[in-house]
Amino acid sequence: MVTGWHRDTWIDVDLACIHTNIENEQKILPKKTAIWAVVKADAYGHGMLEVAKTAKKAGAEGFCVAILDEALALRDAGFSEEPILVLGAVRAEDANLAAEKKISLTLFDPLWLDQVTPTSTPLKLHLKIDTGMGRLGVRSRAEIQQVAEKMAADPRFELEGVYTHFATADQKDTQYYHAQLKRFRDGLTALPNKPAYIHVANSATGLLHDQTDFNVVRFGVSMYGMSPSDEIKDILPFELKPALSLKTRMVQVKKLHPGDHVSYGATYEATENEWVATLPIGYADGIIRHYSGFSFLVDGQKVPIIGRVCMDQLIVRLPKEYPVGTVVTIIGRSADQVILADDIARHLDTINYEVTCLLSDRIPRFYQER
Repeated sequence: MVTGWHRDTWIDVDLACIHTNIENEQKILPKKTAIWAVVKADAYGHGMLEVAKTAKKAGAEGFCVAILDEALALRDAGFSEEPILVLGAVRAEDANLAAEKKISLTLFDPLWLDQVTPTSTPLKLHLKIDTGMGRLGVRSRAEIQQVAEKMAADPRFELEGVYTHFATADQKDTQYYHAQLKRFRDGLTALPNKPAYIHVANSATGLLHDQTDFNVVRFGVSMYGMSPSDEIKDILPFELKPALSLKTRMVQVKKLHPGDHVSYGATYEATENEWVATLPIGYADGIIRHYSGFSFLVDGQKVPIIGRVCMDQLIVRLPKEYPVGTVVTIIGRSADQVILADDIARHLDTINYEVTCLLSDRIPRFYQER
């Protein structure tokens, strides 16, 4: 996708916030427990390579991604020695490439091992146990034992790790979490030899639950300064520092008169004289049509979106006339007011992860370290 360097819409990423979030997480972990930075989906919209560099400086010892191509991009960018784990499914025919690049893959089906062609370099695998998420993973003790036997008999494979993923770690009710944890511990007893890495923690788990028995935390959404959920915000062990701001500038300011309409479908009708501004951002940038009715900030004052969001533009109602070029804050701070991804998520009836992941490559990212 073409990046809009010549358009007055941009994202600022404060890398110091990411650094601080990692440092604060490390302080609450046992000394033997490493942080692996989750940088999938272009680092949740923040920019994978810049975030990975900062995470490494802050002490992250490895990385997690969703697809093999993300792992290859990290290797190509110079992350040559750090462990990189692909959390999603990888085709058996691509296993050779992963082995060559020393990229670890998730093993979720014993039959997948039979489909892998011979590799000249041992393939590092992390066995995923489905303890109740219902996505990827082996479910039975027999499957775990089958994996262990197959891998012990085949020098092409190295069982580097074993892990699971929690469905409700971001909730205060821990009953289901503890049921999953028990299933994982039971599953571990089916392995005759424990691998180097045993991990269960996403951000919520790493923030709220003891990691004494495990040696890796997959630090994702909270590395970027976002809470895993609204529900647990008030019990987090430290303040998260949001790293991403999204801003744009007014490209036209005009006065509407009673009876004037705005945007597709003419769904908005002015009932009095009012000032409005057109902003150069729309649903092709990730500001989807459901943003309609949400308010951005100008000089600390709320300016609501009126009418329907267009592909590349949208319109906001102003409290007064502003000059063209005035900055509008979509995510971030303006004067003494702040809009968080959480605020947008509530309006959209979704989660903060989706808000930042939706932000397209068309918006340029600028990085500050302070």
